[in-house]
Amino acid sequence: MDPEPLVPAPITENAIEFRDALPEEGGALLGLDLGTKTIGIALCDPEWRFATAGKTLPRTKFTADKGAIAALVTARSVKGIVIGLPLNMDGSSGPRAQASRAFAKNLAVLGLPILLWDERWSTAAAEREMIAQDFSRAKRAERIDSHAAAVILQGAIDRLAGGIF
Repeated sequence: MDPEPLVPAPITENAIEFRDALPEEGGALLGLDLGTKTIGIALCDPEWRFATAGKTLPRTKFTADKGAIAALVTARSVKGIVIGLPLNMDGSSGPRAQASRAFAKNLAVLGLPILLWDERWSTAAAEREMIAQDFSRAKRAERIDSHAAAVILQGAIDRLAGGIF
C-alpha cells in the first residue's frame, strides 16, 4: 500500500463536494455502516449503478480496522468512501454521529474523499429487504450491518448518478 498522504482527504456531508473530489471517470465506492461491535461493508460498481453488501468486520482497535479497510480499498481499487452518519430523527447529531465523524477524520489518511451520508432508517430498510428475501433471523442478525451499508451506499450513489443534490 502507498504511504499515507501528508494532507488528509476531504470529508463532506455534501454530495456535490464529494462528487467533485472523485475522479471524472467514476470508480468503485466503499460504503461503511459503523456499529459499536461491527463494521458493515458494501461496494458499488465503477459506474455507480448498484451497491452490493459485502462482509461484516468485527470492530477492534482503530489501527486494525483501518488496515482491513485499506486492504479492501487497494484490492477493489476504491476511489471514495461513504460512511453512514447516524443522525437523530430530528436531524441533530448525537454521540454516535460524533463517533462516525471521528472515524471519518481518522480514515481520511487513506487519501480518499469521504462522504458522510444520513443513514436514518437504513437498518430498518435493510431488515425489510432481508425479510422479503426470506432470510432467517440468524442470517439477518449475521448480515444486517453489511446490508445496511449497501442501503447507505445505494442512497448515495443514486444521488451522485442522478445529479439530484
